[in-house]
Amino acid sequence: MTKDIALVTGGNKGLGREIVRQLATEGLTVHLGARDNELGRAAQRELAAEGLDVRFVQLDVTDDASVEAAAKSIEAENGRLDVLVNNAGIMIEWDTAAADVTVDQLRQVYDVNVFGVARVTRAFIPLLRRSANGRIVNLSSGLGSISMLSDPENPISQRGFLAYSSSKAALNALTVLYANALRADGIKVNAANPGLVPTDLNVRANVDRGTRTPAEGVQAPVELALRPTTTGAFVSSGSAVPLPW
Repeated sequence: MTKDIALVTGGNKGLGREIVRQLATEGLTVHLGARDNELGRAAQRELAAEGLDVRFVQLDVTDDASVEAAAKSIEAENGRLDVLVNNAGIMIEWDTAAADVTVDQLRQVYDVNVFGVARVTRAFIPLLRRSANGRIVNLSSGLGSISMLSDPENPISQRGFLAYSSSKAALNALTVLYANALRADGIKVNAANPGLVPTDLNVRANVDRGTRTPAEGVQAPVELALRPTTTGAFVSSGSAVPLPW
């Protein structure tokens, strides 16, 4: 039986690396996308040493040429893509109040969290259309839930991460719109919330970083990558109840 082919952006560390590991453990061929060649190749070697079919591909989600080259490389090697996990993301407003976030900060965060997802997704849609069961998983956050952000009783509304939260809300909208656009192609598109996992992304934030392990945090994105039962959904690890948009 032909193995499914997956790509995980930002796959050299944190949640991305754990997603790569779990998908490869399930028998997929996984392309580990990373911006930095040295870090990406080091992560690939370590995972391959565990007997996993993991292959490095240089991929900077903010760079058109890098994304296009990655798509051509995966096409040449496999001819298709079955699973795309848009994991790469940044947060930079650790010590900045919402009212003080600059346009430059917004632009920097959106370039990765929103435009980067759109750039990668658009480049790989032709390969996903060649799959018998294409799946896209976008790594989102409860911090992007408009419903929770607008509820003054919800702790999410008190976080005040203007750039990050709004970028994840925009990513949620992209998820629904892509799900609608690709439904006729049989490609399922969903958003996953890993919950509070102490990673490089939030370790500097002066908020509860949680105690969930990376393995626990990636439960939802891995399940959506392997066995999605819906499209256009917002799912959280450790919960059977969909998150409110």
